[in-house]
Amino acid sequence: MPFRRSDLADLSYFLAIARHRNFRKAATELGVSASALSHSLRGLEERLKVRLLNRTNRSVTLTAAGEDLHAAIHEPFAAIHGAEDILNHHRDAPAGRVRINVSDEAATHLLAPVLPAFVSRYPDVELDICVDNTLVDVIEAGFDAGIRFGGTVPEDMIAQRLSADFRWVVAAAPSYLQQHGMPEHPGDLMHHQCIRLRLGNGRIYSWDFEQGDEVLALAVPGGITVNSGAANIAFSLRGLGLMYAAEPVIAPLIAQGHLQLVLEQWASPGPGYFIYHSSRRQVPRGLRLLVDLIREMRPLG
Repeated sequence: MPFRRSDLADLSYFLAIARHRNFRKAATELGVSASALSHSLRGLEERLKVRLLNRTNRSVTLTAAGEDLHAAIHEPFAAIHGAEDILNHHRDAPAGRVRINVSDEAATHLLAPVLPAFVSRYPDVELDICVDNTLVDVIEAGFDAGIRFGGTVPEDMIAQRLSADFRWVVAAAPSYLQQHGMPEHPGDLMHHQCIRLRLGNGRIYSWDFEQGDEVLALAVPGGITVNSGAANIAFSLRGLGLMYAAEPVIAPLIAQGHLQLVLEQWASPGPGYFIYHSSRRQVPRGLRLLVDLIREMRPLG
């Protein structure tokens, strides 16, 4: 049977479910309830008289008919969504929704300082910011862009620099150093408590050190492992161990005396923050304006 005009919304819901393979995540993206999304898709299947999805308690997959429908309408709907941004060039003020996936430290130290100015300048642009330290496929997950450290940006993405490169440093609360002493060489860390970092891909990060021609990467010991920059800082402030972080992120705490640098002469250089997006999609005007504002205000240099 032919599609009806009212089916357009349901087809866009179908595309979101196909993208996430999850009703709850698709509902979050669309701003509706998961039950409303399920009801909509059930009605679409009944009207089309074909099953589009295989649904169980644990998974959502596309049927053969669902795969064919997805292949047929994916690009046209992408073009329709892109048309909204084209219209932005004819508006006095930009509008629309921008979805960004960012790490917690990027949200706190890169976005938070610029958002008051952004909201004031562009009140009709809606920013949907997902704070997530796992490495996700931003395109498959329905995001317009992601923000990560340069070394973790997928190679097939277009990346734009948002900050200067950083020094990666070791720091600790004065209380920890008073109790356990000051390491003089990276090798001394093997006899200390270190707060280890789990990367977005699940790997435990090795702490990098560099002095002259000597370069080290150490799998440091520690009873606490975190995947959050905020937790890393909070636990270190409590004297639970030595931490490893980008220097600008903890610079205010060092200046205030809450943390103290350790092994500063061994600090290792590393890439700063980059925003990345697909080369195959129209970049929303709101996203371009956000990038311009971050570069203008330079919250991390």
